[in-house]
Amino acid sequence: MAKQQDTKKLFENLSGAGKSIGVLTSGGDAQGMNAAVRAVVRMGIYVGAKVYFIHEGYQGMVDGGDNIEEASWESVSSMLQVGGTVIGSARCKEFRSHEGRLKAAHQLVLRGITNLCVIGGDGSLTGANLFREEWSGLLEELVRQGLIDEEAAQNNSELHIVGMVGSIDNDFCGTDMTIGTDSALHRIIEVVDAIMTTAQSHQRTFVLEVMGRHCGYLALVSALACGADWVLIPEMPPEDGWEEHMCQKLSENRADKKRLNIIIVAEGAIDCHNKPITTNHIKELVVSCLGFDTRVTILGHVQRGGTPSAFDRILASRMGVEAVLALLEASDSTPACVVSLCGNQAVRLPLMECVQMTQDVQKSMDEKNFEEAVRLRGRSFENNLNTYKLLSYHKADSELPNSSFNVAVLNVGAPAAGMNAAVRSAVRVGIKEGHKMFAVNDGFEGFYKGQIKEITWGDVAGWTGQGGSILGTKRTLPAKHLDKIAEQIRIHNINALLVIGGFEAFECLLQLYEARTSHEDFCIPMCMLPATISNNVPGTDLSIGADTSLNAIVETCDRIKQSASGTKRRVFIIETMGGYCGYLASVGGLAAGADTVYIYEEPFNIRDLQSNVEHLTEKMKTGIQRGLVLRNENSNENFTTDFIYQLYSEEGKGVFDCRKNVLGHMQQGGAPSPFDRNFGTKIAAKAIQWISRKLKESYKDGKVFANTEDTACLLGMRRRTMAFQPVVQLKDETDFAHRIPKEQWWLKLHPLMKILAKYKTSYDVSDSGQLEPVTQVRPKKAD
Repeated sequence: MAKQQDTKKLFENLSGAGKSIGVLTSGGDAQGMNAAVRAVVRMGIYVGAKVYFIHEGYQGMVDGGDNIEEASWESVSSMLQVGGTVIGSARCKEFRSHEGRLKAAHQLVLRGITNLCVIGGDGSLTGANLFREEWSGLLEELVRQGLIDEEAAQNNSELHIVGMVGSIDNDFCGTDMTIGTDSALHRIIEVVDAIMTTAQSHQRTFVLEVMGRHCGYLALVSALACGADWVLIPEMPPEDGWEEHMCQKLSENRADKKRLNIIIVAEGAIDCHNKPITTNHIKELVVSCLGFDTRVTILGHVQRGGTPSAFDRILASRMGVEAVLALLEASDSTPACVVSLCGNQAVRLPLMECVQMTQDVQKSMDEKNFEEAVRLRGRSFENNLNTYKLLSYHKADSELPNSSFNVAVLNVGAPAAGMNAAVRSAVRVGIKEGHKMFAVNDGFEGFYKGQIKEITWGDVAGWTGQGGSILGTKRTLPAKHLDKIAEQIRIHNINALLVIGGFEAFECLLQLYEARTSHEDFCIPMCMLPATISNNVPGTDLSIGADTSLNAIVETCDRIKQSASGTKRRVFIIETMGGYCGYLASVGGLAAGADTVYIYEEPFNIRDLQSNVEHLTEKMKTGIQRGLVLRNENSNENFTTDFIYQLYSEEGKGVFDCRKNVLGHMQQGGAPSPFDRNFGTKIAAKAIQWISRKLKESYKDGKVFANTEDTACLLGMRRRTMAFQPVVQLKDETDFAHRIPKEQWWLKLHPLMKILAKYKTSYDVSDSGQLEPVTQVRPKKAD
């Protein structure tokens, strides 16, 4: 540990004293921008810098006056849950001219602002970079005009810039997700889910137009997340004759007992001759070819509105803190950078390389080089597109390969939203790979009782948006029923297993792996997908279902906080699920703007509780009237939720009163979030392709025999990659008594929550700080 301490780079050594940071939002608004502004302001003040709001984007910078005002800690209170941008955004023509930028430079120098944090799209960020390149020239001009003196020019000689991408289109190269994209997907999926019920009633076809003039990300992911029949995006123009092809697919689906069709169109959709494809053109096509009752819905600005999702709040908070760190570490020689998300990590990339790549995408599309455009969009876009292609098209059965393998799918443990999307994806990809797919009801309990039947393409239609587990799920472990399970494997000739579930699923796979020595029937490829709201499975940073649960927690916290507005000062104590794993409490606390979070992973004593109460008492003396405390259900056996509620009530007498809420099973229910639908769909497709490879490798002399460690794996997301890890190797990483991994990445986010709640704490920033090159050309994967 001591060795690790030496290499740790702690941000206590970074000081913002004497520095001034300006924060602005520019271009189109996006949900989550406020969370980013809040994080920049609080982190800036925390390290001792002055932070200024620049209202109305670049326009406010040019006009100066009241548009540039110093921010205080309290001034960003209660803005986490607000959509759009509180400090205003405008598209500014004046800043595009040299005179406009000269005025802006003058306004900044007057206030000594030499650090800018710009939240916007590629246009806003390009403008910021140009401003930085011209900075010394602008200062010389201001001195010549007598607007500033030499000393002022000397003191403000360097301008540092850090960008964060706020754009609902997710059209910026270099980051997997831009701020606002996830929330826009929430809006789209809410609408699609609502439309599906009316379409079902009348057997209608709906054509939906979503935003994305130059980028099809929203259309593509929402099509994946709702199982649309057809999608049209600018990066993948359909070949000539697509109209016939599409109508054939729609009528096939109707013949397959499907009562509705959904077609999703990006507003920038084109055909292979670069001609726009409009929603009305599609409607006319469907009506004239098939005679289906067809309606058009254009979502428009609904997609930009509403409250930000949990994902966007966390993303924006992480990026805001990272942006301040980048500004503190910037020197004259470092290029302007943009804070990005890669897999699960915040990284810094050179701003102009990303902008260049984003412009190259458009160039490739103009030149009709669409494959190149998709490659430049990055791996997240490419993976989505490949998964969509895998799932989208059901060839006539005769054309499908026939592998003569049987693959069984089952759910284990507690239900988690997104399980059904994973099952649907596994079944369809399996059928496409030529396997016979079998569904097992009620986990391993159903398995040993023989509740196993073949499942077809049409059986899983409409499953993506359903919460819970349609197959049924139980916590039963296989150890006591090994003989019966082996017998069922023989009866149904099962050649591979896909288990979707939480910690129990991990234990099940371990037990089956260990039983291979006594039962040859278990010598088959087995794969597990993590699906649990607690996110407590070793070998993966994220689990299917955790995002939906976080959104439920955050939504409830928003409502609870609002219930106190206008009343006297009030503190809420809220209990979350998660077993011994503090993920939901800790990350939910970050997204809901909690003051304190109690988790098992971070032991606390009565002195800590006392100082938390004092901290809240201090806070209540300012203009802030509400406090939020989250407690994980098993964080401490003696300091129960009741105990903490009573302690706060007693100690806060005369200053604030208390209320408590136990959130309970509402965290487990509900329709899956777009993230969980998409994550489940993608990892299940990947798992089935892995199973197909392992089946081929282990098929000898007319039978499947797989007994090596690498044929019983868990597919998880590790930092930046998806990895298949042998379950037996994950044993050492697991605390079985408390059912959690020994090391958990999100504990690094825990100090962030404390900083944003004004606690002095230590924050390990050794992961950040290196400016990384943008990977332009990636080698083609062997898969």
